[in-house]
Amino acid sequence: MKKQNRTKVICLLIMLILLTGCWDKRAIDRKAHITVLGLDKSEEENRIVVTYLITNPEFGTREGGATNEPVREVISFTVDDFISAKDIANTILSREVTYDILSAIVVSEDFAKDENFIRLIYDTVKEAEIRGNTPLIVSKEAASKFLTDTRPLVETREHRYFDLIIDLGKQSDIIPNDSILLDFFRTVDSNAGLFLATFGTTELKTGDEQNPNGADFIAGDFHVEGEINRTQFAGAAVFKEGKMIGELTGRETRVATFLNNGAETSNLYTTFRDPFNKEYKIATRLTRKRDNQIKMDLKSNPPTIKLKVFPIIDVLTNHSMVDYYHDKEKREVLKKSIVDEETKRLKRVVKKTQEEFKGDPFGWSLIARRHFRTISEYEAFDWMKTYPNMKVDITVDVEFGEFGRQSKLPRLKEVRD
Repeated sequence: MKKQNRTKVICLLIMLILLTGCWDKRAIDRKAHITVLGLDKSEEENRIVVTYLITNPEFGTREGGATNEPVREVISFTVDDFISAKDIANTILSREVTYDILSAIVVSEDFAKDENFIRLIYDTVKEAEIRGNTPLIVSKEAASKFLTDTRPLVETREHRYFDLIIDLGKQSDIIPNDSILLDFFRTVDSNAGLFLATFGTTELKTGDEQNPNGADFIAGDFHVEGEINRTQFAGAAVFKEGKMIGELTGRETRVATFLNNGAETSNLYTTFRDPFNKEYKIATRLTRKRDNQIKMDLKSNPPTIKLKVFPIIDVLTNHSMVDYYHDKEKREVLKKSIVDEETKRLKRVVKKTQEEFKGDPFGWSLIARRHFRTISEYEAFDWMKTYPNMKVDITVDVEFGEFGRQSKLPRLKEVRD
């Protein structure tokens, strides 16, 4: 019996030695880390142009701050797919290509609108190193040009640039909240809604083409001067059945996020007209008090959706000097003005999704499923086909929060005297 125990112990020790081996270990300096993967449509049929943004993960760190290696490298080449491209890239790269720190996938607008896009993007599911939470970005120009022209000036660790700017864009809801591969495939498979991807560009408009009206613009329209990185992220590329069909501005993207109970919303800074002085606008911070109330009657003709939203409005500026804090009547006028303006904003976006996109980006199809006893009944209802003809009623229930620290405003005449 003791001999058997001794044999078991020896076998376990041998197994431990084998399991703790480093036969498959790869040193970090032997890898080419792809920070961003770019995909463009090739002039050759059923082929794509792959672009690698390769960055040095040691640059800017304490250990690698003094490295003499280049900060970045961008290469583009034509292949059948981006999975086999990893091996082909070693024709010119001396290091093993890896996607283990991939920050984003960028596809050109031209490629995203192509019928074959859905076939090629599904390869990401088969690549073990590409995570489901990898952001999907659509660039107005070719992805190769977008990555070449993207040069952050103050971010020393360039491989972190995309992570940081996408996170900040989500906080302001000026880009989609869930623009990741996993949600893209879920939306395509359900065939009952629209997917919103982050929209970006390095091609900035000039002159009369600029439209810097609040957040009601898309990437490239925001006017900025100085020694800058030309890359902008704002708005959303709209996908239906795995193909890009249109765009939403930054403000419209905010509305789409706000109307989706499944999306996390942050503090939204937006402006409203001052009802007592049309020359001024009032800056506000808007937060969602609780989930939107959504009631559906899918058996009526036409089917109806009754939506009620509950924003809390904090007033941050008051350039007209109207005393909204103490004067309840004036505060009610302001409240009605905000309700009317916000209701129109929400209705415009819903109307655009029904008439132009003919699909729902708000996650309402998931709520509609609960109204059917079986999957076959829901499929027979055909949400995608029925949604454009639905009647959508919207109610905005505004609650005021703070009016700033200074409750008593000085009279303008007294200040001037």
